Amino acid sequence: MSGLIIREQCVEDENRARRSALRYPILQIFCLFLPGLRFQVALTVQILSKDRMTNQSELEMSQTSTLLKHFPAMETGVLESPLQGVRFFKSTQPIPRRPLIYDPSICILAQGHKTGYLGGRQFRYDANNYLVTSVTMPFECETFGCPEEPLLGLYIDIEMGQLNELISEMGLQTEMGKAIEKTLPRGIGPAALDEEMADAVGRLIKALGSEAEARLLGPGLVREVLFRALGGTQAPVLYSLAMYSGNFSKVAQVLKIMQTHYAEKLDVEHLADRVHMSSSAFHRAFKEVTSESPMQYLKKIRLTKARDLMVRESIKAYMAADRVGYESPSQFSREFKRYFGQSPAEMTRELRAA
Repeated sequence: MSGLIIREQCVEDENRARRSALRYPILQIFCLFLPGLRFQVALTVQILSKDRMTNQSELEMSQTSTLLKHFPAMETGVLESPLQGVRFFKSTQPIPRRPLIYDPSICILAQGHKTGYLGGRQFRYDANNYLVTSVTMPFECETFGCPEEPLLGLYIDIEMGQLNELISEMGLQTEMGKAIEKTLPRGIGPAALDEEMADAVGRLIKALGSEAEARLLGPGLVREVLFRALGGTQAPVLYSLAMYSGNFSKVAQVLKIMQTHYAEKLDVEHLADRVHMSSSAFHRAFKEVTSESPMQYLKKIRLTKARDLMVRESIKAYMAADRVGYESPSQFSREFKRYFGQSPAEMTRELRAA
C-alpha cells in the first residue's frame, strides 16, 4: 500500500511539473532531460523571477538616471524654465501633509516622492510614476525629500489646444467615445513612467538647459510628453477632458467658472443649469470627478485664493475674506483654520517671523 501511495505521489509530482512546464514553455527543455523534474522546474522559475526583478530594477535605475543627468542646479523652491508652461521644483526637507491645488498638468519626479490624499484614498507619485491632473484639483499632499536626496521634479502645463490637436491627429476619437462611462474618471491620478516617457522627459530636461534648444526643440518635446501620456494609464482622463459633450467635460466647464467667479454667489442649481444638467446628475458627476461636493470645492478655492492674497499682497484677513466672497469674517476664520490647520492671524505671525 505504501508503495502505491509513493507511486501515486510521484505521478502527481510529474503531472504538476508538466503543468508548470506548459505555463513556462522556455523551461520545457529542462523538464524533458534533467532528473529531479519538480526541483529543476521550481529552481529555473525562481531564477527567471530573480532575473525579471533584476531587469526591472535596472530599468528603473536607468530611467531615474536619465531624468537626473541634466536636471538643473537650483535652490529650494520653484524655477521657471526657458519654456513657458514648464517649471522645475526642488525640496530639501520633508513637508507634512497640507492642502494645495494643482492646475491641469503633468508632474514628473526625478527623485524623491510625494503622497496625495483625496476623497478618503491616497496615491503615490515618484521617479517611476508621474501624476496627471486634468482639471484644477484641491487635494492634500505630503512631500518626502532630504538634503542628501532632495525631491526634484518638473511641472508641464496641459494646454487644451495642443491636447485636442494631438487626439485628432492620432485618430483617438473612438477612444474618446469609450471614455464615456457610468463611473467618470477622477480628475487626478498617477501613471507608470515607462521607458518611452522617461526618454522624452530626459531629452526635454536636457533641451531646457540651453536657450536655443529650449526655443527650437522644447515645444516639440512637450508635445511628445503629452503624446506619451495619451498612451498611459491616465489617458481616459485626458480623453474625457477633450470631449465637449460628456459629463466630465461639463464638470470641467463648471470648474473654470468657479475658478474665475469664485467671489460671486454660486449655487448648485445655477451651475448645473449652465451646463444643461439636472442638479442631482450634476452633483453626482461633480463628486465623481473631484471627490468633493460643488460647495466644498468652491470653499477650498476661496480659502486658497484668500491665503494667496494675504501672502502676496500682505492684506488683512477680513479684506481677503471679502474679496473671495465671504460675508462673515468669523466664518472665514473658522473655515480657514479648519482647512489650513492655523488661523489667519497665526499664519500672518508666522510669515512675519520668517
